[in-house]
Amino acid sequence: MIFSKWHGLGNDFIIAEPDKNPGFDFRAAAEHLCDRHFGIGADGVVTIRPLGGEAFEMHIYNSDGSETEMCGNATRCVGIYIRRNKLAKGGEFELHTRGGIVRPKVLDNGTVRVDMGEPHLLRGEIPVAGDPESDARSLSLDLPGIRLEAVGVSMGNPHAVIFVPDINAIKLEEWGPRIECDPLFPNKTNVEFVEVISPQMVRMRVWERGCGVTLACGTGSCATTVAGVVTGRTGRCITVLLDGGELQIEYSEADNHVYMTGPACEVFQGAWMERF
Repeated sequence: MIFSKWHGLGNDFIIAEPDKNPGFDFRAAAEHLCDRHFGIGADGVVTIRPLGGEAFEMHIYNSDGSETEMCGNATRCVGIYIRRNKLAKGGEFELHTRGGIVRPKVLDNGTVRVDMGEPHLLRGEIPVAGDPESDARSLSLDLPGIRLEAVGVSMGNPHAVIFVPDINAIKLEEWGPRIECDPLFPNKTNVEFVEVISPQMVRMRVWERGCGVTLACGTGSCATTVAGVVTGRTGRCITVLLDGGELQIEYSEADNHVYMTGPACEVFQGAWMERF
């Protein structure tokens, strides 16, 4: 299996093209490939297949072997991968994912600006248990010894955004998996803890569904911005400070789309020799 290793702010991925690896079962192999001791090591495996012109099909498999609908950091990596390998002309592409279509544009400074599409706030769209037509702006989560309030947002995948007064006081490894699997979220959820530094800047840490703690989450940063706007905590253009670096997020009032801008980096290329 021929692959390329990438990361977006430390959120790392194995990128491969199925057409160059005929017969390889990426989903079945994902957990082993992502193992940081016995495999290549990554938060996920991403496959891309040309659909013609500037369009590509993208699948994302988490480190636990599950398939997720969307991944913002992977989208930036794939955008530069396509341009660098000349899989299409120009620098703007259309990626078809399980969570919808996203459009990365590779900028001249080497960063990638991605049109992540429209967010969804209704329980039935995220999904969150309860009346599918009601919004999910105030969700109560009961954990041992503490009650937390979350804002439910979908960016093609589900998120629970929790605003906290002190990001250093959260118990990410303890609270994250409990909230991910809470019955309130029938498809599980990504979990973001957010401290608002100013209306233009937040500090965020994330527990990703199917991965655990990661250094960055693009869709989570987008969901955080949406949650900040709808609850009146932030403006529409903010800097999200993550464990692995910074993302610039804009929640456009003009078209209701969320735009994410940030870096992506190729680490190395290789060939996986073990058979599955």
